[in-house]
Amino acid sequence: MRLLLVGDVVGKPGRRIVTRALPLLRRHCRLDFIVVNAENAAGGSGLTPELFYEIVEAGANCITMGDHIYSRRQLEAVLRNDSRIVRPANYPPEAPGREFTILTAANQEPVAVISLLGRVFMRPVDCYLQAADRVLDKLSSLVKVILIDFHAEATSDKQILGRYLDGRVSAVLGTHTHVPTADEQILPGGTAFQCDVGMTGPHESIIGRRIDRVLYTTRTFEPTPFEVATEDVRLNGTIVEVDPLTGKSLGIWRLSLRESDLTETILSQVAKSVILPPARRTE
Repeated sequence: MRLLLVGDVVGKPGRRIVTRALPLLRRHCRLDFIVVNAENAAGGSGLTPELFYEIVEAGANCITMGDHIYSRRQLEAVLRNDSRIVRPANYPPEAPGREFTILTAANQEPVAVISLLGRVFMRPVDCYLQAADRVLDKLSSLVKVILIDFHAEATSDKQILGRYLDGRVSAVLGTHTHVPTADEQILPGGTAFQCDVGMTGPHESIIGRRIDRVLYTTRTFEPTPFEVATEDVRLNGTIVEVDPLTGKSLGIWRLSLRESDLTETILSQVAKSVILPPARRTE
């Protein structure tokens, strides 16, 4: 079966491309399950209920978040009541939302999704290793396919978690830095890993924000609104091929598409690059 994690959706430009792309990618790349990190979807920070349903209706099976999960208070009811969104599992137990969810993929296989937050250069949170152990202990042995969105700043945090969980989950894929890394691999135990799948939004920017605003404030310390940029909009994500009988990953591919790439011809070529090559593995 084939899973896709779409990296941090930033503002209206990110929402525009992701809602256009998901139905096309599901069909061309034969995707069984799609996860979208949408913690920056509402004006660059947070998510509203309306935008949550917009992304789900476009084809996302599950929404993950991160350190901006509570930026929009109106999302609390969705976090408490809808199984298609998760909060970081290493937040306090009282925090609104689910620490994991189990949903059914298009091929009728159950998929567990877990969100975790890093600790280096991030807000204080519980140990992500202990949180991962706790959640995995709760999962039924019948759930073989497990995807973790690790929302973290430091690649060291991400590599630690990937190695710690190798062979115990299907994939550990990073988000948060908005910059895709070229380290996608299958670890020796069968876990797909990548430090960061990248950003879905305007790339003529500084991590999604207007370049002039960020530079001005950095140079002068004078506060200015870091508005979402608008140009060179791309979707970044990662596709993972998983054996549903074992939960082990067989292949992993980076995905980067501009709005002009959302055509039948180009997507057919993208699909061939995913479906035809042998799996990328670490021996």
